[in-house]
Amino acid sequence: MILRNKIYHCSASIATAGGGVKTYINGLYRVMPDAFGTEIIANLLEYDQSHFHLLHIHEASALAPVNNQCPVVFTAHNHDVYCASGTKYLAASKTSCDRLLNGLGCTWGHFIDGCGSRRPPQVLKNWQRASTELDALKKLGILTIANSDYVRSQLIANGLPPSQVVTLLCGIAPPESKHTPLTPAVHDQKRILFAGRIVPEKGLDWLLRAVPLLDRRIHLDIAGDGWAMPQVWRLAEDLQISDRLTWHGWCQGEKLENLYRESFAVIFPSVWPEPAGLVTLEAYVRFRAVIASAVGGIPEHIQDGKTGILVVPHQVEQLALAITELATNFDKARMIGIAGNELFHNEFTLNIHAQRLQKIYDAAIAKQV
Repeated sequence: MILRNKIYHCSASIATAGGGVKTYINGLYRVMPDAFGTEIIANLLEYDQSHFHLLHIHEASALAPVNNQCPVVFTAHNHDVYCASGTKYLAASKTSCDRLLNGLGCTWGHFIDGCGSRRPPQVLKNWQRASTELDALKKLGILTIANSDYVRSQLIANGLPPSQVVTLLCGIAPPESKHTPLTPAVHDQKRILFAGRIVPEKGLDWLLRAVPLLDRRIHLDIAGDGWAMPQVWRLAEDLQISDRLTWHGWCQGEKLENLYRESFAVIFPSVWPEPAGLVTLEAYVRFRAVIASAVGGIPEHIQDGKTGILVVPHQVEQLALAITELATNFDKARMIGIAGNELFHNEFTLNIHAQRLQKIYDAAIAKQV
């Protein structure tokens, strides 16, 4: 039963499979308990849309049935709506893609630049999906939320009017367990942390290449898993640094929390243009300095030199110097962690995010009236 005074989230994949966006929606339910209906709408064709107070769509594939009979907002959580492969990353040249969505460029990107599948049926499918979804978003004219100015710039470059797109930076919930600022004892352990999927675009390979340039006392904890594990494992063997790494596999709960506690810095070496990059916020909320790639939406969350350190992707020596700087300067590592935590509480809590989101909802409703 649809309640006319409630906002409903809409996404087929979230309704059936969950994932990061489902975690985000669950967070909104907690901080805005009176705003939403509990049902996640998987198929709009099964509903009379005029009965909705407002729809919040979370995947572009759900745009096709929208008929503008109620207020609607759409969040671009990723690059899918303007990128056929969804990566905006050219694996062959290890660079971000600066092309707009178009048939020739995207075909070249798949086959030559390695941005996605090279199988012709999948290339065609990717292109048709993205072009159809982008066209739908343009024709509907619904208010679109970008999770960074980088994503907003891509949406506008691909044809959406600036007035249709608003940036709303991410917010996250704090961990349930307690975290405190860096201590001399933890700093003396000389441990750094990588937490994330082990796939080429996450940049673990060039972080590993930086390890031989570091003081041998610095130890890298790797919390994650992924299909590129065999490659990075062999790389570590070739670099003769296996004794300076610990592979923890996929971690969650207190095991992951303890890895944060035992580190003096979190390394976020992504080489693809992350739409936002929540690793930064995860470090902030735990009082840990973050060293991150200056790519995509990541720099919008970091005050370089104050709440973190930005480095150019693939610049191994620059990354090594940044790690060494924090490894040898306890006061700086601690103060960056404290400043990041302060920025988190001023800008990136889920409550602050929800307050800003409510204003966007109000604007969409006012536009429909």
